[in-house]
Amino acid sequence: MNDTQNLLLITDIPGYTQQISRLMSMMNYARYTTLRCVEGLTTEQLDYRIDETSNSIGALLLHFAAVEVAYQLETFEHRDLNEDELRIWGAALHLGDEGRAQIKSHNLAYYLNILHEVRSKTYEVFKTKTDDWLYEEYPFWRDQQANHYFMWYHVFEDEINHRGQIRWMRKRLPL
Repeated sequence: MNDTQNLLLITDIPGYTQQISRLMSMMNYARYTTLRCVEGLTTEQLDYRIDETSNSIGALLLHFAAVEVAYQLETFEHRDLNEDELRIWGAALHLGDEGRAQIKSHNLAYYLNILHEVRSKTYEVFKTKTDDWLYEEYPFWRDQQANHYFMWYHVFEDEINHRGQIRWMRKRLPL
């Protein structure tokens, strides 16, 4: 979904239901602004950390993809990441010491390709879903009721939150 002509419209997207289109419109704008925020960063800049307890910009980008994978599994398959998936996504999902140790030395294209692959899968599955699916409820987060709409809202809400961190960090890059 790279249609920047309609980027500021929350509207129908051909091939998707009305409410899924609106969700995707918001997801597309959030991702567009994220991509503009990291444009032109070098590997060294992507790896830079403000201090020993902070995450790098690259780690935050991979975190966006990991969160989306986790919600794909939660909402499409109603399951958590399995052992193999945790080996791939665990460091990016949880960040912290494991993320700081493992997520580094990749160029911007590496992160952008992963973000694109993960989002493409989301949008392929969204084509098969109905608006009723968005409103399906089940126990979530400490046994509270949630629906798929909220869960997918949280995917891009988490990205927007961390994008603020990226913007803050980018202004402080020494490189």
